[in-house]
Amino acid sequence: MATPVARGVVFIHSAPKALCPHLEWAVGRSIGKAVNFAWQDQPVLGGARRAEFVWDGPAGTGAAIATAIRGWEHLRFEVTEEPTPRSTGGRWMHTPDLGIHFSPMDAAGSIVVPEERIRAALENLDPLEMRRELDTALGSAWDDELEIFRTAGDDAPVVWLHKVG
Repeated sequence: MATPVARGVVFIHSAPKALCPHLEWAVGRSIGKAVNFAWQDQPVLGGARRAEFVWDGPAGTGAAIATAIRGWEHLRFEVTEEPTPRSTGGRWMHTPDLGIHFSPMDAAGSIVVPEERIRAALENLDPLEMRRELDTALGSAWDDELEIFRTAGDDAPVVWLHKVG
C-alpha cells in the first residue's frame, strides 16, 4: 500500500537573515526538492525575517521538516501536516526559550490530547497543577509566545485547509 500524500505549511515566524538560506535548504532536503521562500521582514523583531511555505509529500514529512530545522538558535517556527484518510496530522511549534512541542491533529485541525495525558492531569488533586498539565498538553505556552509573531503576518496570504475523506 502506497504512503498517503500529506500537505502542510511551514511558518517561519522569525529567523535571523543569515539563517534564511539554510532553512530553505533544510526544508527542501526534507521534501526532496529545492524550495525558495518568499521572505518578509518580521516587524516584531528587528533584523528578523518571516516566511510561509506550503508543502506536500509523504505522510510524516511534517515531522521530517520540524526535525531538520529545530536545532537553530533564535528560530521561531510552526510546521503543520494535515491528516489524510490513513494518517493523523500534526503541529510542531518551536521557540528559542521553550524548545519544540508536538500535538497530533484531527481532521478538523483540532489538537488531540491523548487519553493518558488527560488521565495524568486528572490524578492531580490541586486544580492549578491540573491546569498546568493540560496547558502543557495543549502547548499553551508555545501558542502564547508565538501569537505576537503570527499576528505580525496578518497581511500574509491565506493558508488553505483540505477536507479529509
